[in-house]
Amino acid sequence: MRALPLAATALLAALALTACDDGAGGDTKSSSKASTGATDSTDSAACAIDQIGFQVGPANAAPAAGDTGNVPVTLTNRGAKCTLKGFPGIDLYAGNVSATVGMETSATPEKLSLAKNDTASFTITYVRGAAGDAKSLDAKTVKISLPGATATQNFPWSYGPVVGKSGAGDPNASVSPFQHAGD
Repeated sequence: MRALPLAATALLAALALTACDDGAGGDTKSSSKASTGATDSTDSAACAIDQIGFQVGPANAAPAAGDTGNVPVTLTNRGAKCTLKGFPGIDLYAGNVSATVGMETSATPEKLSLAKNDTASFTITYVRGAAGDAKSLDAKTVKISLPGATATQNFPWSYGPVVGKSGAGDPNASVSPFQHAGD
């Protein structure tokens, strides 16, 4: 009578071990590494802003208050293979006043791997505000950051004021996720 429960226990243990096998014949260390979110040698590190070249524009600038404009930004990886996932951080500055641009709500970001000299892009979409309007941010600088990093790159904003949804600190603007660019 005791042999049957022992056999069942052995069978369950064998099934549990088989379920954990990834079929690659590797040890369990690689499986636990993946489950903790750690990267292995085939994954690349997050892209570092000091290894990225930026080209802002040319823009499809909004010509008048109330019009919508688009500012494309192209990134070129100048370093080792790296990964981008999510949205860039975008802040608009007018002197000592700043406003954060929100993410495009209808977009789903993908994980992009960039080899050296590969490019990716994103787009800043905004509604132009009226000059001197208290509800508009007369932006002069755009600061760009990469996901998970605090370092920024600064670029001139020459596309006019950005109207706010509820005020100058809440810009009527959005940023798209990263996308592969080029061939």
